[in-house]
Parts: sequence; structure tokens; C-alpha cells
Amino acid sequence: METKKLNWRTLAMMGFTVVWGFGNVVNNYANQGLTVVVSWLLILTFYFLPYALMVGEMGSVFENKGGGVSSWIGSTYSPLIAYLAGWTYWVVHIPYLAQKPQSALVALSWVFFQNGNMIKSFNPLILQSIVLVIFLFFLWLSAKGINSLKKIGALAGTSMFFMGILYILLTVAAPSIVGATSATTDWSLATFMPKFDFTYFTTISMLVFAVGGCEKISPYVKDVENPSKNFPKGMIILAASVGMSALLGSLAMGIMFNSGNIPADLKMNGQYYAFKLLGEYYGVGNLLMILYAIANTLGQISALMFSIDAPLKMLIGEGDRNFIPQSFTKTNEYGAPINGYKLTAILVGILIIIPALGIGDMNNLYNWLLDLNSIVMPLRYLWVFLAYIGLRGFIRNKGLMEKATFKFIASDKVATLVGAWCFAFTSFACLMGIFPKNLEAFSSEWIFQISLNILTPIVLIGLGFIFPRIARQQNR
Repeated sequence: METKKLNWRTLAMMGFTVVWGFGNVVNNYANQGLTVVVSWLLILTFYFLPYALMVGEMGSVFENKGGGVSSWIGSTYSPLIAYLAGWTYWVVHIPYLAQKPQSALVALSWVFFQNGNMIKSFNPLILQSIVLVIFLFFLWLSAKGINSLKKIGALAGTSMFFMGILYILLTVAAPSIVGATSATTDWSLATFMPKFDFTYFTTISMLVFAVGGCEKISPYVKDVENPSKNFPKGMIILAASVGMSALLGSLAMGIMFNSGNIPADLKMNGQYYAFKLLGEYYGVGNLLMILYAIANTLGQISALMFSIDAPLKMLIGEGDRNFIPQSFTKTNEYGAPINGYKLTAILVGILIIIPALGIGDMNNLYNWLLDLNSIVMPLRYLWVFLAYIGLRGFIRNKGLMEKATFKFIASDKVATLVGAWCFAFTSFACLMGIFPKNLEAFSSEWIFQISLNILTPIVLIGLGFIFPRIARQQNR
């Protein structure tokens, strides 16, 4: 029986839910205020749209490759490069895993206390020790094969997603419906124009982090009706939808929070402040905030368990045994790669505890870990662009393009240049992101943070070069 084909509308919605979240609006507004509106326009036009269309093209070429980016790299380069792509995809989740228990604790504090003061009052080392215990507990659950929380979290994530859209619509409409007054008083053109200085460029990694990840829907290219026409249409609608949400969301934040006086803890507590204020606008008290905080708690826990399990199993299941030690692939009776879990526990434990020794308060620690994710996570996007450069720029790969159901750009030279631009821009954003924000340059905490920002990606990626040596020894 023939499988029902996807239309471009369904594809665009799938991509939207994968890429976008309300936190992207809050975090980037916290960095830039209303100047982020122009930043969104620039990054969506010159980065995200070509990124999405490259993914569509490679998905059509490699429609029978189930391994995603690492299999694309394997088809255009060598098995070793493909292994490094798979390693990067896994290891960039380490800072992500270190942050999720933190985010769950923040959400829980809003559920029970309706404010963010409890988390900020803790000594960072004590709170991070609690975060570590929470992480190890859920690592243990994953090792026992207990996956029900992932399903609950999927429902919570969907609820959170729609509440984010609802927030944007209700806040933008609030001045007309309930007579709400804007916290930002100056809405002139000058308020929206970024100052393209060093400080500005240190914030663009968060924008790149926000729009990445659309390669996750590439396996669905073959399921799209008339893909040469409808896949690019779906990607364009995806980019337009993300753009609309980013722009309206930023304007909504400008109504609630003064663009010239942004709260220092907006990254940590901004989502909850927003729903608390929205409830006050419409006379429902803290109801919307509590519902969002409950959904976010479950969503964070689900994301934690999924990210412990899925990237590691992908690395082990699809990685070349010439580069992955046999001992690393050992599983327990529940099918969990137990030695991989142990390495995850060590790396995440270090990343949870060490920063607490040198970062003075929980708000700075939370912001730093979020910023670290914006430096490390986009490293996996580099492999997408490298695969595209390999596909369109290498003579030996020209035969692959015969399988493409659509081309983003007809000219190989122009396509290669666009791939190189996206690779270079992502690299630049990650490099600029290493510089700490809102700290006095060369102060002790500034030096501590920048040292961690440099060492963390070097150590995490560098470990990937050790594994092939161990694998060679074990295979002898």
C-alpha cells in the first residue's frame, strides 16, 4: 500500500516545532533588546533560509541514508570524518545536559513559590551539587530503560510550544484589548538599529543557536509530495513562520520589558515573568505562569532523558567500529550503553561542579551555561555545511547530484560559496560567543569564564581523537 505523502504545510509545521521555542525569543531579547528585531531579519534572510534549503537538497540526495549528518559526511568524505561528525553531534549535548536540571529547578521554584528568588538565594556550589544529584538520578532512570517521562515530556513540550504562540498573540493584542501600556517608551527607528560593535558580535552565537537544527527533518524529503516543488516551499514557509514568531515575540517582549532597562535575570526567569504579567493583564493571576512552569518542568526532564539516550545511541549504533572502542558499546540488560553513560556522567559532572567554584552567583552561572550552549551546540551545524560543500564542490561527488529531486542553487560554484559562507559565519559566531557578557573585561570572573568557554569545546571535541586510538588497540 502506498504511503500517504506529506504536503508542504505539514512539513513546515514539523520543521517549526523542531527549530523554534519561546525561550529563543526571551534569550535573544535579553541579549539585545529591541535591536534584535533587525538581527532576526538579517539572520533569517542570510543564514537560516539558505541553511534550510541546503538541508532540503541534501535530504533529497541522501534520502535512503538514515544516519543524518554523519551519513552525509560519510558519503562525501571519509569514514574518519563521518565518525568525527557523529562524535560532535553527541558531545555537544554535554553542556546541554548540564543545563537541563538547572532549568527544571528554576521551573519548579516558579510552580511552588511563584517567583525566582529561591534559586538566586542559593550558594552556587550547593545548588550545583543538587543539580548533579538530579542529573545522576535521571541518568540512572535512563539506564534502567524507564522511558515513560519522555512521552509525558513530549505532551508538555507541545503544550509549552502553543503557550509560547499564545503569549505572543495575547501580548501584542494587550494594548488594544485590555489597555496595557508598553514598558518600552521609545519605539523610534533608533531603538531597533543595532550598533555593530564588538559587544554586539559576542551575542550572535545565541541567534545561530536559536535557528539551528532543521536538519532533523531531512529524512522526510522522500515522503513529500512532489519534493522538487514542495520541499523548498515548505522550507520557505518554515523560515517565514520562524521569522514571524521571532519578530512578533520580540515586539511582545518590548511591550512587557523596557528595552533600555532589561532585567539582569531575564534569561533565567524571563519566560515566567512574561506569563505572570500576561495573567495580570487578563485578570487570571498566576494561572498561566503556573501552567507554563509545570509544562516546562516536564519538558526539561523529558529533554534531559532524551538527550542522555538518543545522541549516544546514534553515535554507537551508526559509528564505524574502527573508531569506536568495543568497550564503549557495551550495553546492560536494558539495552543502555552503560560505559557511554559513565563517560557522560563524568563529563557532565565536571561541567556542573567546576564552574560553581569560580562564578559568583546563580544568575551569572545560569547565564554562563546558557551562553556556553550557544558556543558549543552550533558546532554540529558546521558538519551540515561541510557536507554541502563536499556534495557540490568535489568533482568525485558529482554523480550524487543525479539523485537530487531538487537543487537549492543550480551553479555548483555559487552553491559551494553559499555553503562556505554559512560555515564561516557559524564559526565566527561561535568564536565571538566565547567572550563573556556583562562582566568587566579581565576581571577574575571574566578570565575564569573565558577560560572555560575556550577549554570546554577543545576538550569535548579533542576526546573524539582519542577514541580511534583506543579502538585500534582493542581491535588488534
